[in-house]
Amino acid sequence: MRPHEGMLRAWLRRQFTLEADIDDILQEAYLRVLAAHRTGTVDSPKALLFATARNLALMNLRHRRVERVDSLAEIDLGGILDERGDVAEAAARAQELEILTLAIQSLPARCRQILTLRKIYGLSQKEVAAEMGIAEHTVEAQGSIGLRKIGEYFARHSRGGQP
Repeated sequence: MRPHEGMLRAWLRRQFTLEADIDDILQEAYLRVLAAHRTGTVDSPKALLFATARNLALMNLRHRRVERVDSLAEIDLGGILDERGDVAEAAARAQELEILTLAIQSLPARCRQILTLRKIYGLSQKEVAAEMGIAEHTVEAQGSIGLRKIGEYFARHSRGGQP
């Protein structure tokens, strides 16, 4: 897992503004991946490491939000719940994210893993091929198939069909 540390640090810095906490997140992610490895076979340690670090970073952000809520108790919140465009747009984005998540979950396992590594973790086609032990051409083909299927899923959903 150590060879992936630089890439994971860079990814965490891009995705989250947690500079001070990155060392703690990395250490905890390493411990959790090693614990998972002790309890069974880990097919893709790099993917598990990135997913674990992402989840830890999100937990860190949630914890910070809870701390801020306590300090905001004294502030007048009257104008915050504005039901104009911003709230509606946020709700629409949340719904689109939910649909995208369902679309990705509906993909075959290999397509789902390739798209997750390429689009969510930002790995190159070559890195995905090396991680999964498959040819770059396979990554390209399966990625294209996955994107096409996600497009079809969105088209079905927008026409009112069942996902």
